Amino acid sequence: MMNYQHLTQYYKGKRIFLTGHTGFKGSWLLYWLHLLGAEVKGYSLAPENEFDLFHSIQGSRLCDSVIADIRDRDRLIREIQAFSPDFIFHLAAQPLVRLSYEIPSETFAINAIGTAHVLDAARLLKKPCNVILITTDKVYENKEWHYPYRENDRLGGYDPYSASKACAELVIGSYRNSFFNPAEYVKHKKAVASARAGNVIGGGDWAKDRIVPDIVRALSAGKAVSVRNPSAIRPWQHVLEPLGGYLHLGSKMVDDPELFSDSWNFGPQPEDNLTVEDLVAIALKTWGSGNYYKPESTEEPHEAGLLKLDINKTVNVLNWRPKYNAQISIAKTLEWYKKNQLSVSGKELVEQQITTFINE
Repeated sequence: MMNYQHLTQYYKGKRIFLTGHTGFKGSWLLYWLHLLGAEVKGYSLAPENEFDLFHSIQGSRLCDSVIADIRDRDRLIREIQAFSPDFIFHLAAQPLVRLSYEIPSETFAINAIGTAHVLDAARLLKKPCNVILITTDKVYENKEWHYPYRENDRLGGYDPYSASKACAELVIGSYRNSFFNPAEYVKHKKAVASARAGNVIGGGDWAKDRIVPDIVRALSAGKAVSVRNPSAIRPWQHVLEPLGGYLHLGSKMVDDPELFSDSWNFGPQPEDNLTVEDLVAIALKTWGSGNYYKPESTEEPHEAGLLKLDINKTVNVLNWRPKYNAQISIAKTLEWYKKNQLSVSGKELVEQQITTFINE
């Protein structure tokens, strides 16, 4: 099991610039950084809904919250320069596959060009900085086979979201080679890494067209869950798994910036790659009621049917490994929503689950 007790010595009192801080993953990371005693400046669009997790954790009280667009290069550079961070965690993104079919060019602008803007800002910093850029498991050219994808496999993407994130990885690789070459770290003092996480689940996610929020909305309304792709296989993991991995990666970059300026997969163990139907069944069992159905065939945009990540490099070189198996991850996620419906605050639940995760 991972030991996260050491993280305080790396982040307490440090200046962390966090893009996407108002989003689902960003809000969880913001609260964890708060518990570590970091000084955080967030940069993101406003939360979409009044019940979003950022509001639940009172995120605007936990950081200097800048509401702005990652596509605004000049504003982003000004904010980063003024803050002079020790770490940059870049999570801002258009994260939805189905939405990317509706706004393809905007998705590329946010995910690829937005990443370039972050790296431009890092390039202009006149101090050491560790930059961790979050992409996705979908950056690989998916051949729909059972072979799990490794960090050196070919990048690609069928849909605009996946392709835009693959483009972001190419941007990161180009900047790392051209401006932040690990072999010349003594000159530029910037360590740059990308993190490719699997399908993340956790409490407080209310996004449209994601399976867990869809489950919770249906069950809360006493309806059956509509499952579009029940046989699709994904690398499911609890949100705290990759977030702990990002923080652990940042600490390793402090210790050895040349070795850890690289790309890293964060996913579950091989046996925890489950079908969507498996996930739904476990979720219904945890909830204690409900059923599901596959809607009649309709014209749907393409989504990958089979996707697995190889985490051997991350396990063996970064010394990171997941704590929770898929059943525990799903159970903890559904328990979060059930307790939240019983008037336990999102803030309290987030803190409880982070504290438990660290100490287990």
